[in-house]
Amino acid sequence: MQIFSRKNCLLCGVSTHQDFCNACYHKLPLLPDHHCSICLRPVTTPHLCGACIANPPKFTRTIAALRYTFPVDALIHALKYQANLAIAPILANLLCQHINPSQLPDLIIPMPLHPKRLKERGFNQALELSRYIADQYNIPLLFDDCRRIKHTAPQTGLPWKSRQKNIRNAFACNIELSGRHIAVVDDVMTTGATLNELAKVLHKKGATEISNWVVSRALADHNLVQSPIPF
Repeated sequence: MQIFSRKNCLLCGVSTHQDFCNACYHKLPLLPDHHCSICLRPVTTPHLCGACIANPPKFTRTIAALRYTFPVDALIHALKYQANLAIAPILANLLCQHINPSQLPDLIIPMPLHPKRLKERGFNQALELSRYIADQYNIPLLFDDCRRIKHTAPQTGLPWKSRQKNIRNAFACNIELSGRHIAVVDDVMTTGATLNELAKVLHKKGATEISNWVVSRALADHNLVQSPIPF
């Protein structure tokens, strides 16, 4: 007989066999049914958005588990700023539910942190997410071949053009990627400026396909953290 251990729902605390109770799981904020396959912006029909048609980014597609709004923003905040590393595999598992096993990449690269930011935080949340995903699919994980060489101000709150300028020339990669499909893992995609800047470097190194795997996608009307969750 199989025995299931009891847990408490990460959001409401009710006893459950899973990380979330059924009620909280089904209330998690999803992306719109129709969205651009490259950047995940909402569209009225299942096609690319006008921005990606007019000015295609260097990445090929984006996969996200959820919208960046409450309570997802609070979960990510607890991981990044409260060092609750136990949340990383839970968020990574939510992302894995949206990954197509028939379209797996050759390599996974976590979004790099600048050494100064890494020293301040003590860990790279993208790497913590990547470890779980790489293990689930048995995909090689490159965690030190691509680096963030420019210490930038936080992108949060900057307008689009300022974000592009802020992140320009921020990355370097010292590995040959000719003909490879790369998945870049991160916690949140907002405008996509940071992901696109890294994709430019990977593309120059020969990558022919670049997928963004992110836990959440911020849309134009996303909310900030509304209230704390006691982790």
